[in-house]
Amino acid sequence: MHWISYLPALGRGALITAEITLASLAIGAFLAFLAGIVRVEGGRILSIIALCYTELFRGTSLLVQLFWFYYALPLVGFSFSPVSTGILVLSMHVGAYGSEIVRAGLKSVPQQQHEAARALNFGPVHKLLHITLPQAIVEMMPAFGNLAIETLKLSSLVSFISIADMTFRAQTLRNLTQDSTTIYTLTLVGYFLMSLVIMLAMRFLERLARRGGAFPKAVQS
Repeated sequence: MHWISYLPALGRGALITAEITLASLAIGAFLAFLAGIVRVEGGRILSIIALCYTELFRGTSLLVQLFWFYYALPLVGFSFSPVSTGILVLSMHVGAYGSEIVRAGLKSVPQQQHEAARALNFGPVHKLLHITLPQAIVEMMPAFGNLAIETLKLSSLVSFISIADMTFRAQTLRNLTQDSTTIYTLTLVGYFLMSLVIMLAMRFLERLARRGGAFPKAVQS
């Protein structure tokens, strides 16, 4: 039962992993909707800016982004703590990939809905908030669920910038004890359990979205 002695350290690391993941998902979701909406509904200049941001963070390595923000950016006068850097980079990652989900979701709304909104004399903001987004969110939820789980797994990379997350704690314990099998098995179980929680939470949110997503009937009425 010596494996029980590893649990306190891994548990503390799991809390850090959860905090970074949840903060990154919250900020990243905001960036995703902002960039995705701008790409579909914004003007040409804003759309190009959003596209550049999306392609930059989707087209480069997340680990290199972490190193650049943590080691290179301070050389030009901007410095962040390790945790802030981890959250910032993961948020930008979520925002970039999530913006594609938002864009695809908005594009999936039937053209008839746009025509109905124009017939009802809805303005662009009113149409977006009450017609387009509520329907699109229903289509986005499965993809956002996958992105949330992927973000949890990618959060292990923050251990490379000295954040004591679960992966960092596991590596430290392994260096002290050489008990690789037990420690990494417990770490795998920890990530799986957190992934399970995220999956269940996203399915719950998806059900809520579907209950409120019958907007074609609302428009027709």
